[in-house]
Amino acid sequence: MPFLPVARLSDLPDGTLLGVITAAGERVCLVNQGGEIHALGNNCTHQEFPISDGLLLPNGRIECAWHGAIFDCRTGAARRLPATDPLPVYAVKVENGQILVGDRLS
Repeated sequence: MPFLPVARLSDLPDGTLLGVITAAGERVCLVNQGGEIHALGNNCTHQEFPISDGLLLPNGRIECAWHGAIFDCRTGAARRLPATDPLPVYAVKVENGQILVGDRLS
C-alpha cells in the first residue's frame, strides 16, 4: 500500500491520540509523542475498544480507557494485562504538514 494522507499534523498536537480510517478501511491510532508520530492499530487487542479513546502516558505508552491495558506507542507491544497481544504497527511519515500512513509493519 502506498503512503496515503489520513490527517493534518495540526490535528495531532504533541501528547495526543487521534483515531483515523485509512483508504483501505483500516482503523489506525495516530500518536504524537514529543513530536514523533507513530501509527498503531486502533483496536485494543484485549476487547476491541478504540485505543485512540485512551490516554497517552508520559513514558510513551498508551493506556486503554476500558480495562487499563497498556501498549508501547513505538512497538505496539502489550505492557500490562489484560492485553497480551501487541497492537499492529504501521509505517508513517509526515510531508508538507500531512500525516501519511503506509503498510502494516507488524
